[in-house]
Amino acid sequence: MATIIEELKAGRTPEAVNAVAKEEGLAKEVLIQRLLQGTVVIPKNANRSNAKAVGVGEGLRTKINANIGTSEEYPFVDEELEKLTAAIKAGTDAVMDLSTGGPLIDIRTALIERCPLPIGTVPVYQAAVVAKEKRGSIVDMTADDIFGVIETQAREGVDFMTVHSGINWKTLGALERQGRVTDIVSRGGALTVGWMVHNQMENPLYEMYDRLLEIAREHDVTLSLGDGLRPGCLADASDRAQIQELLVLGELVDRARAADVQVMVEGPGHMPFDQIAANMRLEKEICKGAPFYVLGPLVTDVAPGYDHITAAIGGTMAAVAGADFLCYVTPREHLGLPTVEDVHEGVIASRIAAHAADIVKGVKGASDWDLAMAKARKALDWGEQIRLAIDPEKAASARAERKTTDIEGCTMCGDFCAMKVVAEYLGTRAETC
Repeated sequence: MATIIEELKAGRTPEAVNAVAKEEGLAKEVLIQRLLQGTVVIPKNANRSNAKAVGVGEGLRTKINANIGTSEEYPFVDEELEKLTAAIKAGTDAVMDLSTGGPLIDIRTALIERCPLPIGTVPVYQAAVVAKEKRGSIVDMTADDIFGVIETQAREGVDFMTVHSGINWKTLGALERQGRVTDIVSRGGALTVGWMVHNQMENPLYEMYDRLLEIAREHDVTLSLGDGLRPGCLADASDRAQIQELLVLGELVDRARAADVQVMVEGPGHMPFDQIAANMRLEKEICKGAPFYVLGPLVTDVAPGYDHITAAIGGTMAAVAGADFLCYVTPREHLGLPTVEDVHEGVIASRIAAHAADIVKGVKGASDWDLAMAKARKALDWGEQIRLAIDPEKAASARAERKTTDIEGCTMCGDFCAMKVVAEYLGTRAETC
């Protein structure tokens, strides 16, 4: 079965490419060129037919991912399906299943069947859970355990996978020599390092990278090269361990492209605002324009309960400077497993960040949305304002809770509404949208 890249190299255009070009308003020839260069990816497993084709990368709308998934304390499939529905309704572009509790295969199967969007996983999670159940310890999983899970998930239809292939003894050495406040905060990174140290063996996802590429190519799985040593606090940002891992990821990007495997790169993490742009440019340079998928970045460490906001602040700067894919952060980040409402809030916050960046990046149609809203506000057209809102239900609810029937404006200004006063005395009333 040919991959999207193999099809394009053979002179054939897969339907997924046509669909993305149409949705993005981009010439098909331009999109094809960027796919072949590796600056755009379309995560779409060859075994899946129910997923929308979504493009991520150069010149495209900044995309959003929502993480859901069970834990040992909350292994409830129904709740994760509710979160899936909430994420889709809020406008996410992709979903990742990060489940570590309950019937993992059943959960993933249910999500794949019900999700009309690209879906991703972190396979080492399942390998670690199975090793703990069968052998009593996470670090007793074998390389075959890890690759077995990857192959199984690929056959099931997972569209993109986070693999922490950039961690090796050299990157770990950089971490140990420099030291950190929060050490390793990536769960997949911690599992990988724990396995390496316990077994005194090289990371199999690095050492046997060609085996990984074979599986990905067979099923057209997009590899998302994970940042296992991403900074977990501002004090650890842009350190040697983070940069050393990025150097390895750049080499792995080259190898993936040579194997006709689509690949993107993951990035930080917690980071001071003034370091974000430089980090985005560095990734793009080292990884030769590969799509960049960032968590946040979170611009302060002191806002538990509001980290969807700290991530949105950093996410806008990241996307303006080159990031292509924002992984949402929910209000419950650092505090606990997110609820359905947390998922909704996280997606909306990330969408705001992405849209703000797309205006600056000149993404087709981005500023048109804002202009339409401005015209609706000028016209005091409340129905149109609510329709255009990024979260129409919340806008409608907020309006209804503080609305009276005898004023044209809102209850903030009433008869002192600036739009109304100017229209009345300067004759600039806008037409109803």
